[in-house]
Amino acid sequence: MDIMAMLYGSLNTIFHPILALDPNPTNPALTVLIIAFIVSLITTIANKYLVDQDEMNEHQAKMKDLNKRMRDAQKRGDGKELAKIQAEQTEMMKGQTAMMSNQFKPMIVTFVPIILIFFWMRSSAISNLVIILPQTVYWVTLTPLWHAIGGVIYGGKATIPFGIGWLLWYMICTFGMSQILRKFLGFKQGF
Repeated sequence: MDIMAMLYGSLNTIFHPILALDPNPTNPALTVLIIAFIVSLITTIANKYLVDQDEMNEHQAKMKDLNKRMRDAQKRGDGKELAKIQAEQTEMMKGQTAMMSNQFKPMIVTFVPIILIFFWMRSSAISNLVIILPQTVYWVTLTPLWHAIGGVIYGGKATIPFGIGWLLWYMICTFGMSQILRKFLGFKQGF
């Protein structure tokens, strides 16, 4: 037995019960929604506890204020004020680097589990999922663009009209779930 089969078997032991509960296991949209919720919950909690949200919000507020002051100084043509603001901006950029490295912590923690979940979804019955969207939603979510990209990447597979596969459905679900969870957990800002 090769390592990929063992890995799939282990992941299947964890996730197959969710798939088995899906009312339509041959087209498991509910399973993808539940997995999107689980992944969103894990990443949102990781962001909540691994990133200092207050420090990040304070830094963003300072940058916003600095940009406003710069625009005002440019409108007035105040060269001295602009030079002062640019010096402050250089100092703020050093803090920006630290903030960015701080924001990578959750990604480091969640990267491997998410890759494993994607491996399982791509290898399971979920890979056959097709969701037929209402025509308006199809165009608003830029699905034709996704189909064109997928056609280039995967060799021009034909797509079902107004249909999306598991990956785009997962992304839509994850985006929605993440916004709800971020609001529920008290994040002051979205993505």
